[in-house]
Amino acid sequence: MIITRTPFRVSFCGGGSDLPSFYTKHGGCVLSAAINKYMYLLIHPYFDSSTTILKYSKTEIVSDYSQIEHRYFRAILEEFDIKGVELTSIADIPSGTGLGSSSSFLVGLLHSIYSYRGKFVSREKLARQACHYEINVIGMPIGKQDQYAAACGGLNFYRFNKDGSVFVEPVIISAEKRRQLEENLMLFYIGNIHDSAAILFEQQKNISEGERERSQLEMCSLALELKIRLEEGDLDAAGELMHKNWLMKRTLASGISSAIIDEKYELALSLGATGGKLLGAGGGGFMLFYVPKEKQQALREGLGLKQLPFSFDMQGSSVIYVGERPDTL
Repeated sequence: MIITRTPFRVSFCGGGSDLPSFYTKHGGCVLSAAINKYMYLLIHPYFDSSTTILKYSKTEIVSDYSQIEHRYFRAILEEFDIKGVELTSIADIPSGTGLGSSSSFLVGLLHSIYSYRGKFVSREKLARQACHYEINVIGMPIGKQDQYAAACGGLNFYRFNKDGSVFVEPVIISAEKRRQLEENLMLFYIGNIHDSAAILFEQQKNISEGERERSQLEMCSLALELKIRLEEGDLDAAGELMHKNWLMKRTLASGISSAIIDEKYELALSLGATGGKLLGAGGGGFMLFYVPKEKQQALREGLGLKQLPFSFDMQGSSVIYVGERPDTL
């Protein structure tokens, strides 16, 4: 048996600029962090080599790739010609909540299969291949930040170049400053698990037009400014610049925000948050806030939402267990 562990992520500024409709024209950039909430993938040879068992929110027992309903499993198992295994996915957080779970799943699946084959794979290759399969093969209307955050881990500034390449630049701050930043961030679940595809389709169209394109360019500038100011030790910039980013992001597509999201966001500001944003494509999921420590209890009590404590993950996708191959198989 092999078990991989792949982190989810929170993003601060620049989201949307990793969509090809934008970065192929302007280049893009995002500042985000992997967090210690994970997708686990377990792969084990199955007793019957003609049968493949897939376990996620449901169980599939198949003898042919065409029978697989889960499109991520189907695409990757067929591409790598993997049969006669039992594959199980377990996640700390439900899908559709804005933490990049689908990309974490795909990165973890690729990592598991490479490890099962006894092959080393670099984090860059994991991220690059996950982007290819998720965007080009499976056809998801998403960008590239989630796959790179899942594969690489850490607090990073990502540049999405016009030619499709991605540069990963760590945000250089001390361990103590990183700990302080973690302590000033609060993550709350607002509900309404969403399908991001419709929002992202609209956003891809809109960010190539007029004022919305200018807003996306400004969000890229905010991501770069946040990197610079964090490296200068100005942690409070996270709240200020996330707030500016959110005000622009919510105008990029009709489904990104809602009345309840706007209400909770304004309430959080009134209770002491200096800024924040909804994570992911929009419509629901998790909201991230920057909150001075002395204001956090008031926010926790007043917001009326489930809090998810977290810290940054600095490893990225990792193999955490390798057992002996059963002699009987």
